[in-house]
Amino acid sequence: MTQPAHSVRPAVVVISSHVARGSVGNRAMVFALESLGFPVWSVPTVTLPWHPGHGPAPRIVPEAKEFAAFMGALASSPHLGEVGAVVTGYLGSADQAGPVADFVSALRRANPQALHVCDPVIGDQGGLYVPGAVAEAIRDRLFAIADIVTPNRFEFAWLTGSKTDSNEDIRATASQMAARHVLVTSAHAMLAGGIGNLLVDGETAMLAEHRQIANPPNGTGDLTTALFLAHLLIGAQPQKALQMATASVYDLVARACRRGADELMLETDQASLASPMAMVQLRWLSTAPSPTRRA
Repeated sequence: MTQPAHSVRPAVVVISSHVARGSVGNRAMVFALESLGFPVWSVPTVTLPWHPGHGPAPRIVPEAKEFAAFMGALASSPHLGEVGAVVTGYLGSADQAGPVADFVSALRRANPQALHVCDPVIGDQGGLYVPGAVAEAIRDRLFAIADIVTPNRFEFAWLTGSKTDSNEDIRATASQMAARHVLVTSAHAMLAGGIGNLLVDGETAMLAEHRQIANPPNGTGDLTTALFLAHLLIGAQPQKALQMATASVYDLVARACRRGADELMLETDQASLASPMAMVQLRWLSTAPSPTRRA
C-alpha cells in the first residue's frame, strides 16, 4: 500500500459517537490514535453534549440520506489508499449500518490488507442501551464481517447467542468465528478481585488481567479497541498488543480515579497511551485452531 509522503503510518477511519465533553467514543479513539502517530478520519454517528451516564443528553443524529451521502463520498475518495483500518463503533440509528458496511467494502477493494475492527457498542450487564433494531443491524451488517471484534462480555453473548459463564465458554464460541482476533473485555479474571480482557487469536487464547477499580470512568472499551488496533498496526504481536492496551487503560483509569475525575484525563495522562506504568498479568489458555478464520 502506498503511503502519502507526510505520513509514516496508515490512516484510520473511526466511525462512532462524538461528545462535546468527555473522553468516550470518537473523542477517546481519535485522541489515542493521533497521539500514537496515526492520521484519523473521524466520522460522528451521533453528537451528544456528554455521555448519557452524566445525565440527560440531547442527541443530534445525521439524517439517513445525508449520512449515506457522507459515507459515499469517503468511499469514493482518491485518498482511500491512505487508510489501513476502519473502526466501527456506536451507531446513532439502524439505517447507518448499511452505508458503513458499504464503506468497509469499498475500503477492502482499495486496500485488501485493510482491517475492519467492530466495537459493537450496544449494551452492558444491565442490558441493551440501544434500540433492538440498532443492535441487530450492528450484528448482521458489521460484526459479521469484521476482521477484529471487541465486544464486552454482555455484547458477546447477545451478538453470538452463546453462554459466557466462563472464559472457556467464550473461547469455544470465539474459536468458531470468522474474525481474525476476538477480544472480549470484562472477561472472567483468575486474579481475586480482578477483571480481564480475553483475546482468542488463531490457535491461542490469552487473558490480560489486573485488579478491578470501582466506578471507573466511561470510555475504557473505546480506548481498548483503539490501542489494541494501534499496536497491531505498529507491528506488535497480538499478545503484546493485548498487554499494552490493557496496561494503558488500567493506568489511565487508576490515574483518573485517584484525582476523583468523572472522565478519563487523556490530555493530562497522554504518556500512558504509549508507555504505561501499570503492570498486567498475561495468562495463556489453550484453544484449538479454527480453519474458518480470515487469513
